[in-house]
Amino acid sequence: MGLFERYLSVWVGLAIVAGVLLGGLFPDLAGWIASLEIARINLPIAVLIWGMIFPMMLAVDFSAIGSIRQQPRGLLITVAVNWLIKPLTMTALAWLFIRGVFSPWIPEAIGQDYVAGMILLGVAPCTAMVFVWSRLSDGDPNYTVVQVAVNDLIMVFAFAPIAALLLGVSDVLVPWDTMLAAVGLFVVVPLVAGWLTRVFLGSAGRIERLEFKLKPVAITALIATVLLLFMVQAQAILANPLAIVLIAIPLILQTYLIFWITAFWMRLWGQPRAIAAPGAMIGASNFFELAVAVAISLFGLNSGAALATVVGVLVEVPVMLSLVAIANRNQRLFPS
Repeated sequence: MGLFERYLSVWVGLAIVAGVLLGGLFPDLAGWIASLEIARINLPIAVLIWGMIFPMMLAVDFSAIGSIRQQPRGLLITVAVNWLIKPLTMTALAWLFIRGVFSPWIPEAIGQDYVAGMILLGVAPCTAMVFVWSRLSDGDPNYTVVQVAVNDLIMVFAFAPIAALLLGVSDVLVPWDTMLAAVGLFVVVPLVAGWLTRVFLGSAGRIERLEFKLKPVAITALIATVLLLFMVQAQAILANPLAIVLIAIPLILQTYLIFWITAFWMRLWGQPRAIAAPGAMIGASNFFELAVAVAISLFGLNSGAALATVVGVLVEVPVMLSLVAIANRNQRLFPS
């Protein structure tokens, strides 16, 4: 992992500060950016999110799915945690903290938006950064590709129904047409585009060179997205800066909880370290790019839901690096 990626949380933090300052100093500019939308999809943010997502989808090699039969148990654990356990634990923690413990400091209406954003994070398992976490924890690269490819295929069909169900249970009205349009625009289209690009390029060497060239684009797009989101959110944040901390607490707890659930399950079923470690990482981390995009599409660029998903970006990198350290030092949990 390069210097820029290793300190990604620092750059995200600087983008947050810059965004809040710009939004506070130039509220009219922030309002104008927020108004640039078609069918409730903000155009500048959509372009930036595509800049993040396409390089990630390019890395997914669906031809590797055939190797599932070599270690089916590890993949079963990953799928079960990501799609059956993780969405429920995130919803439960959001209710417990945002609607319960922290309710004296969070107005009910904005709290409902925070819960919605956190649910969207919980329903979006990691697609890209898991390759980084897998490499840092000595994971099997081929098996990590299989895990990501299977999760992406499931995401095409399962993300919208599960998110809509949990949002509905949380008393959040979900416009199905917007939800499906967002999933199509930010999952299906880039996934197909990545697959077609791989087919067009043909060789693994060409694909790797393109991935290398696109990596700075993805990181720049992430930083710019965070800056714009916090610029638009600046007035709400300045009025209630405590919100960032209150949102971060259940998100951090969720990350550690899912990591340990997956890790102990992998150990119980006797999975080797090269599969168990990245399996725990993909469960713990989030596809925050998708969550941000869907939150903006459903609730608006300056909504509490969008803010909650961006806080997920802020906490993810330092927390995941701590989990990599745990995986590398705990040989009893992840035996070679």
